Amino acid sequence: MAVMLDVEVIDEPAAAMMTLDPKRARLLAEMAEPISAATLAARVGLARQKVNYHLRALEKHGLVEEAEQRRWGGLTERLLVARAASYVVSPAALGPIASDPGRTRDRLSAGYLIALGARIVQEVSQLLRRSRETGKRLATLAIDTEIRFRSPAERAACSRELAATVARLVARYHDETAPGGRRHRLVIVAHASPATPKPTTEETA
Repeated sequence: MAVMLDVEVIDEPAAAMMTLDPKRARLLAEMAEPISAATLAARVGLARQKVNYHLRALEKHGLVEEAEQRRWGGLTERLLVARAASYVVSPAALGPIASDPGRTRDRLSAGYLIALGARIVQEVSQLLRRSRETGKRLATLAIDTEIRFRSPAERAACSRELAATVARLVARYHDETAPGGRRHRLVIVAHASPATPKPTTEETA
C-alpha cells in the first residue's frame, strides 16, 4: 500500500511542468485517497480516456503511484494515489537560472531572503531524499512565530539583540576541528506578515 507524503519536492523540470498544468493539478488534488480512473473521471468531469492519458504522464514522473489493484470479474482495476498531499518545486528544476544567495549583493534585500528560502528547499530536499533511502530520520529544527513590534525602534533593537545572541551561540558551539563533526546551516529570517483581509459586511452578518 502506497504511503502518501506530507510534502514532496520536485526537482525535475518535466515533473514541475506537470504540476503547472491546471487539469493535472486538479487530478492530483483529487487523489488524496486511492481512486480509480473511472471514478476520477466522473469527479472532475473529463472523459475517462483523457484522465487515463494524464494519469500515465503523472505516474511516469513519480507524482502518482499505484495503491492497489482490484478484480472485477475478469478485469483488473488499478487504484492510484498522489505521492504527496502537496508539492514544492525546487530551484534545481530551473537549472542555471535558479536563485542563488551568492549572486545577491544586497544582504538586506527581500530578494536575498527569497534566495535563502529557495536554497533551503533545495538542500533539505536532497538530505530528505537520502534519509528516506537509508531509513534514517533527518534531524532538523524550525522555529516559526510572530512578533508585533510597538515601534520601528523596538524592531531594530530586537534585531540587534537577536544577532548578538546568535553570534554568542555560534561562538560557543562551533568547533572547526572537531573529529567527526558535521556542519549545520542556520538561517534566521524576518519579514512583515501579509495583511489579513478584513471580512466584508456579508461575511460578518
